Amino acid sequence: MRPPSSSPPSPSPSLWRDTDFRRLWAGQTASQLGEHTTLVVLPLFAVLTLDAGAGPLGALRAVGQAPILLLSLLAGAWVDRWRARTVMVLTDAARAVALGAAAVAGLLGLLGLPALFVVAFTVGALSVLFDVAYQASLVRMVRRDQLVRGNSALEGSRSAAQIGGPALGGALVSLLSAPVAAAAGALFFAVSFVSLRRIRRPESVPGRPESVPERVAPVPERPELVAPVRGRIREGLRFVAGNAWLRAVCLASAAFQLSFAATMTIYLLFLPRELHLTGATVGLALAATGPGALLGSVLAARLPGRLGHGVVLVSAAVLGNGALLCVPALHGSTTATILALLAVNFVFGTFSQLVNVTVMSVRQAVTPDGMQGRAAATITFVGMGFTPLGSLLGGLLGQEWGLRTGLLVTAAGMMLSPVLMAASPLARLGRVLPAPKEEPRPTERRGSE
Repeated sequence: MRPPSSSPPSPSPSLWRDTDFRRLWAGQTASQLGEHTTLVVLPLFAVLTLDAGAGPLGALRAVGQAPILLLSLLAGAWVDRWRARTVMVLTDAARAVALGAAAVAGLLGLLGLPALFVVAFTVGALSVLFDVAYQASLVRMVRRDQLVRGNSALEGSRSAAQIGGPALGGALVSLLSAPVAAAAGALFFAVSFVSLRRIRRPESVPGRPESVPERVAPVPERPELVAPVRGRIREGLRFVAGNAWLRAVCLASAAFQLSFAATMTIYLLFLPRELHLTGATVGLALAATGPGALLGSVLAARLPGRLGHGVVLVSAAVLGNGALLCVPALHGSTTATILALLAVNFVFGTFSQLVNVTVMSVRQAVTPDGMQGRAAATITFVGMGFTPLGSLLGGLLGQEWGLRTGLLVTAAGMMLSPVLMAASPLARLGRVLPAPKEEPRPTERRGSE
């Protein structure tokens, strides 16, 4: 982490003159492209090749999302004691191996539904670690006044992945095979591994001596002064619970992720079975969120500073989530239907990305450096921990109520998120973000431990 300076901050373009930041950005782009390709490949393989129904598809998605609930808090405590780059490199390598094994299994005719469950859980668990680590990595690499632009760049890379990933995954499954699509995902993770390994700047970990060389295993020299994992997890939970802005982020995120997971489970069935779209067309429709998300990333670097962070958060959530309410009204696979889907996904991608970048900047701004990993993991745990339940709920509603009715109900549920934000202190945030409160003191070990 760079030492604080009393001199005026350098111009924001310096981020792009920073070789290590460019390598972080490139690695994040490749990793997200692999992740978004995989998120489409596995469900489409289950639906189009194994003829999975709403129930099995919901279970598959829930298994892939379960690590968010099971591992997020542990990942936060771990990342705050490790170098984020090490975590990202290791998880990229492991995901490449997992998907490579899936590709081989598919070519041998062994990639059935049980194998998909194993691959989905493995990739999901590794993605939890990567996502917590890259958020902490940015804070340790750039100054606090550069966070919004840094987040805008990294979220822009995720947007690029949303463009290429679904389209590529759908096309490969439709035109070639699921094993080839899985191999493409493994290749992207390998590219990310190479890019992140090339970062040369020594990374300091809050609470550990600056002089520890990067090649040394990240174990504190005096472990008796380091809180046990459960204590560090409790510190993260208490910090988020005690901060009004972060509490509101957790509640709004939980409401959104529950409904969104249910919506997407039905959505992935609605497009091929109700609208009779091919796998490639489904991928194209999903990819339309990508250009919108790129626009949202650009807007996120400008609008909060002009209109206020609270106004941007609430209005963008209303517009983005509300767009999906139009999907149940579509019928058939006509050109007009496909164009309408592209428009809906573009609008959703634009405003949901605007919310994502703004929320991340708020979270990072109000959190001390030594709590970044745990704060991110706690919010992920509370917010996205509901996604497995949402996926199962979506499968149940689609099976019992029908795809069209189920999609309408779950999309309507997404509107609860902006309502919660509007009723919280988030809505009153202005153009300038508040400074972080004092970092909690580490939990001390009791003599019995």
